[in-house]
Amino acid sequence: MRTILPFAAALAVLTSPVAALDLPEGVRAMIEAAIDTGDPKKVATVIELARRTYPEGAAEIDALETAFRTGQEAAAQQRAEQERLAIEEAGMFERWGGKGQIGAFRSTGNSENVGVTAAVRLEREGVDWKHLLRGNVDYQETRGITTRERFLLAYEPRLQLGDNLFAYGLGQFERDRISGFSGRYIASGGIGWTAIDSGGVSFALRAGPAYRYTDFITDDDRERLAALAAVDFDWKLAERISMTQDASAVLAAENSTLSSLTGVEFGVTDRLRTRVSYQVDFESDPPVGKVDTDTITRFTLVYDF
Repeated sequence: MRTILPFAAALAVLTSPVAALDLPEGVRAMIEAAIDTGDPKKVATVIELARRTYPEGAAEIDALETAFRTGQEAAAQQRAEQERLAIEEAGMFERWGGKGQIGAFRSTGNSENVGVTAAVRLEREGVDWKHLLRGNVDYQETRGITTRERFLLAYEPRLQLGDNLFAYGLGQFERDRISGFSGRYIASGGIGWTAIDSGGVSFALRAGPAYRYTDFITDDDRERLAALAAVDFDWKLAERISMTQDASAVLAAENSTLSSLTGVEFGVTDRLRTRVSYQVDFESDPPVGKVDTDTITRFTLVYDF
């Protein structure tokens, strides 16, 4: 985007009677042509060459550079304002993006088999708010008998409180009959902190109180107050290779749950990736007859939309 007014003002100064027009017309035209591209790198290169070649035209060169930078700043502010207005005026079902994945898994622990898995992750980011909706399904049926049945649905809104600080809420439902419960509900809210978000690395922590209700199949239902802590870590190792590490802990007096999900993604195209992930779930006090640790290795295709 060009900014005409600052550049025109600079030309007015340069054409005034007191201006020292020591810069050859060809050099001035070359700088103006670079400015017309709107590319800061090209402009910087041409201006640097002009300064070295014609130091006597420094005042005119400085005026041209100042006009370009002022125009760039004004254009950036205008784009930011337009983006902010577009976000504020967007409807509830607009500006959502995310990714979906489908593939296979191998599990050990309470069930040992191979099955299918599907997941979706949707995000909507506003000026101060960010909404995250995610769902996951693992299912296996062998000879008419369900040997793996795990469903998870979670909604997490976030309110940005500062550059690195945010408040979060969480509502989550989980079902895993093979592990001994037909329903587990979690509600939580607290504070989060983005420790790193640059250079292809993102690291965020969040913690707060939580309420958990578990509907066990063979045991009595449990309703407990707990504490929730979670870590989200993303690392872009190369242009098409990235690593993710998500871990969470729900700590309660009688039964605590720890979960870790490690994944590595390999880009196939700009939107399509392959993903290998390994998940570990630990229950400190599982139902009678169930083991305390489940693991799942998943191989999936991921599509960004």
